[in-house]
Amino acid sequence: MNSEKVQIFDTTLRDGEQVPGCKLDTEQKVLIAGRLDELGVDVIEAGFPISSPGDFRSVQEIGKVVKNATVCGLTRAVKKDIEVAAEALKSAKHPRIHTGIGTSESHIKYKFNATKEEIIERAVAAVTYAKSFVEDVEFYAEDAGRTDNEFLARVCEAVIKAGATVLNIPDTTGYCLPEEYGNKMKYLKENVTGIHKAILSCHCHNDLGMATANSIAGVMNGARQIECTINGIGERAGNTSLEEVVMIMNQHPYLNLQTDINTKLLYDTSQLVSESMGMPVQPNKAIVGSNAFAHSSGIHQDGVIKNRETYEIIDPEAVGVNTSSIILTARSGRAALAYRAKLVGYELTKLQLDAVYQKFLQVADKKKEVNNEDIHMIVEQSNIQVQASA
Repeated sequence: MNSEKVQIFDTTLRDGEQVPGCKLDTEQKVLIAGRLDELGVDVIEAGFPISSPGDFRSVQEIGKVVKNATVCGLTRAVKKDIEVAAEALKSAKHPRIHTGIGTSESHIKYKFNATKEEIIERAVAAVTYAKSFVEDVEFYAEDAGRTDNEFLARVCEAVIKAGATVLNIPDTTGYCLPEEYGNKMKYLKENVTGIHKAILSCHCHNDLGMATANSIAGVMNGARQIECTINGIGERAGNTSLEEVVMIMNQHPYLNLQTDINTKLLYDTSQLVSESMGMPVQPNKAIVGSNAFAHSSGIHQDGVIKNRETYEIIDPEAVGVNTSSIILTARSGRAALAYRAKLVGYELTKLQLDAVYQKFLQVADKKKEVNNEDIHMIVEQSNIQVQASA
């Protein structure tokens, strides 16, 4: 069975940059956009042009350098927003306007003080106006995760008739469970007239740690675009992590879903975004964290040394990491010590290893991690004659 493509919509430069303290200047945004284009993302959400002159200029400049990806600008369902976005996107080879409005009871009542019919009218007007500037118009139904499915379907049907090419179904507050979010996509696929004319898109937040799971549930139920960020950065607890959803689809071929992402660039791209934003990647972050391919438990280390696949489901090189790491701690066993000792020049026999291991444990109980200098010291203090490894 042929795999179906899932488009990767990267919003690192828009939703990701909304993290307090992570502001990027235009030069940094252009640099990251160039890398995202090289990475193989399908859409780059370059900014929210009306929000500031800096954002407007960034969208303009990104449009000039991006060769392959669609360049997208965000707007509210407001005429001026749409006009400004259209102007900023004139430099883009493949422009997209991303416009929308809140659809949940909470948003309709408290944010807009409107009726459901008024929301549909505003949604249609926004898409229609955006369509007068560009062919590719994405509509977002903000807080779709908490929107009644029947009303959400009515909104989607109306904006498709108005010309929307992509329907963004955001779990804006990170509230949904995967089954719930997946069923929402399934409902729309089955109940929206004209749904074949638009791509359903997942935009999930991580308030309950469900963003990646929800996005995968979405594409398993018919969505064909995932909106995500490098390192999962974004408002509050963050967005769906690009590297996670891409590698999930890569590692589970039976899903019959694939992307155009060059996974060997994932780690370097993660580092570029982290350094540019001054936002460290948590060590235990899936795929790109410093501990993602590190092993300190003796049982795990022995298994990985014998065969990497015993405790690693991803080849580190597939995501741009040179090799797995065997970290020496008090939990490490003889196999790990022998392996690391060989790397720094010592070929230990079984008897020698027994002697060195006792000294190693004394050092390891006092330190969080035993490094290469410590290994040299341990071997020297063990009073044994060792043969240098090749």
